[in-house]
Amino acid sequence: MAKALFAVALWLCTSLPVLAATPQKKPPTWGELTQEQQQILAPLAGDWDNLEPVRKRNWIGIAKRYPKMKPDEQVRVQRRMQAWVKLTPKERQAARERYKKLEKLPPDKKQELKQQWEEYNRLPEQERRKLGSTPRKPAAPARPAKSPPEFAPPLAAPPETNPVAPASPTNR
Repeated sequence: MAKALFAVALWLCTSLPVLAATPQKKPPTWGELTQEQQQILAPLAGDWDNLEPVRKRNWIGIAKRYPKMKPDEQVRVQRRMQAWVKLTPKERQAARERYKKLEKLPPDKKQELKQQWEEYNRLPEQERRKLGSTPRKPAAPARPAKSPPEFAPPLAAPPETNPVAPASPTNR
């Protein structure tokens, strides 16, 4: 038994550096995507070949899950993807940073923000637009429950970590 464990440990020590040094397969260009992937990821067509490999892999992962999503989830993914490609690189980076901040919050704070976001989404569209167009002050006091949460990204979440959102967010 000890010899077997030693052999496995020795194998791991000698093969891990080789495995770690092996470059990952280059993600496909737009032309190398399947027709189904191109159809699902169509909003990204213009930017695809300029995306970082990790971002391409995230989008391909979303495209793989897409056929199994409910129709309303598919519509949401398409809407978010279309909105994401309209963002400037600076806006995308800001959305990613907000998402990273969200991920670091304690669970109770995440739940509180989720409830605030749900309340905000239940408001009539006109009232949401009014709240959304109000400029934010850098050192604003705590928001009332009906306003959008401070960390709410424009697309709900970047695609890199949220499989139905782009969003984790993740282009350029």
